[in-house]
Amino acid sequence: MEVSPLAGKTADPATLVNIPKLVSAYYTENPDPGIAAQRVSFGTSGHRGSAFEKGFNEEHILAISQAICLYRKLNQIDGPLFLGMDTHALSVPALASALEVLAANDVQLMIAEGDDYAPTPAVSLAILNYNRGRTTGLADGIVITPSHNPPTDGGFKYNPPNGGPADGKITAWIEAQANLLLENGLKDVKRISLQKALAASSTRRYDYLNTYVADLDNVLDLAIIRDSKIAIGVDPLGGAGVHYWGPIAERYKLNLTVVNQAVDPTFRFMTVDWDGKIRMDPSSPYAMQSLIGLKDRYEIAFACDTDHDRHGIVTPSVGLLPPNAYLAVAVDYLFQHRPQWPGTAAVGKTLVSSQMIDRVAARLGRKLYEVPVGFKWFVDGLLDGSLGFGGEESAGASFSRQDGGVWTTDKDGIILALLAAEITARMGRDPGELYQELTREFGEPVYARIDAPATPEQKAVLAKLSSEQVTVKEMAGEKITAILTSAPGNGAAVGGLKVVTENGWFAARPSGTENIYKIYAESFRGAEHLKRIQDEAQAIVNHAMAA
Repeated sequence: MEVSPLAGKTADPATLVNIPKLVSAYYTENPDPGIAAQRVSFGTSGHRGSAFEKGFNEEHILAISQAICLYRKLNQIDGPLFLGMDTHALSVPALASALEVLAANDVQLMIAEGDDYAPTPAVSLAILNYNRGRTTGLADGIVITPSHNPPTDGGFKYNPPNGGPADGKITAWIEAQANLLLENGLKDVKRISLQKALAASSTRRYDYLNTYVADLDNVLDLAIIRDSKIAIGVDPLGGAGVHYWGPIAERYKLNLTVVNQAVDPTFRFMTVDWDGKIRMDPSSPYAMQSLIGLKDRYEIAFACDTDHDRHGIVTPSVGLLPPNAYLAVAVDYLFQHRPQWPGTAAVGKTLVSSQMIDRVAARLGRKLYEVPVGFKWFVDGLLDGSLGFGGEESAGASFSRQDGGVWTTDKDGIILALLAAEITARMGRDPGELYQELTREFGEPVYARIDAPATPEQKAVLAKLSSEQVTVKEMAGEKITAILTSAPGNGAAVGGLKVVTENGWFAARPSGTENIYKIYAESFRGAEHLKRIQDEAQAIVNHAMAA
């Protein structure tokens, strides 16, 4: 990964996206469903793309919205649909397109008061609150967001009545129907004007902000943060939660400062990411340079991405805390400071998250629930309380209410950020210091992700490997203790391979968009051992693919 010389610097004005041209392209560019890159394609977080590249245009949104209406009818989902959006330039026109179709299909819509933004966790919470105690007339939702993707991109994701990201079966059905609609020239799409859609009796306003903010003290100990008077800094990164932090501070009397309240669809205030592109990624040390520079002004600081489902924690002790490190600290703290959580509540983690979490869970005496990549795998466990916490390596997580009940079944960057303040207030040490204590107890892991070349045919083989195709017995000088092609937690296929030893592991997964495969690796014996794991991982994977 070659780091751009521009990384960590404020974007050059000449490189900023031309918003009028981008919005014009949304309406005027016509995708060709005969070209794979221009079809509807749901990844782990919905359909994403750029209007300039015919990957996210009005025709896509009309088709997806109609497909969701068909899915709702087929599955007798006839309660309200909660509709949220982030601050990307394409979110406003996409919301208008969706409204025109959803209202034409007589869907009861819940849109934000004052046409405000509504972040992912607020939509998930709204769905779950509405459905609590109901068995019929269930609600679902849509969030219009490409997450932390560049300003040129748009995104559209569906949350069914369980409140979390739709699983693969649902998204595959919606994707197939949407592409059929595209292929048929949208002739089966129902649509009315935006004016009629907004005036329809089925379109209503919903107070996402105050509903969410008023419920926060049921999931966090905000009183201890208030009483400690610790200085907190927050950067919303120009995202959908930008208007939430002030009311949170005011309602709960927190010593919290919003360091940047700007909303600008060019995101010109961002420092650019590793490759010179603008991304609102709170886990990137390059994108987070502005807040990292303020670390000594606050006892704890944090940021969230554009739909506020991911978090980034900045501490005076270490600066930006790596996502895996904070997840381990959060697990260690929560399961010792939530006395009402059931003793059976497990720790959820993805297969490519740090093994530090495994060691913390073992010391806590908690079951570890390890699943493939994707937050969708945590939804059922968070919903029924069998998981107290679910977190993934890319800085997305959620956890139970203080009484052990479900909070959200989608990622919630806001509560993970505020949890860092709770931890600091109660423990008298910031999460960076607490992570150092964990490394003294369990060892200090070194973690990295690299990419390796692979043809489409090789990627297809990797996605369907069996453990029998791996014949080696040792890796980087240690005996192999596990070879996994399905996740230990739920038995789901990992779409690749994970190999584990006592002090290290690697996981390999094919990229969905590039001719590469990704190697995640970790060592508890230092950087040199990690390099051996990475080198041998490529040899193991290449041999297995060839076989």
